[in-house]
Amino acid sequence: MDRENLELQWTSYARTRLVGKKVKSVRYITQEEQEHMGWYNRPLVIEFDDGSLILPSRDDEGNDGGALFGQSKDGKDWTFPVIS
Repeated sequence: MDRENLELQWTSYARTRLVGKKVKSVRYITQEEQEHMGWYNRPLVIEFDDGSLILPSRDDEGNDGGALFGQSKDGKDWTFPVIS
């Protein structure tokens, strides 16, 4: 698959799973969750009102928790670090 179609495929995948959801809560994964996943770091978890959740990973294979970066609408940078 060429890059353009690959990007379209994964954008569609993300859109159908995330657009329209409402954030219910945010938290860091617990130490128990961290141990269960075999991770060294504890990332932020975003929980949605339908029971689904999303969290950053170091890579596509889920080999550790990752940091989140963002930006406010007025251009201020955000960082949500991992807890080791």
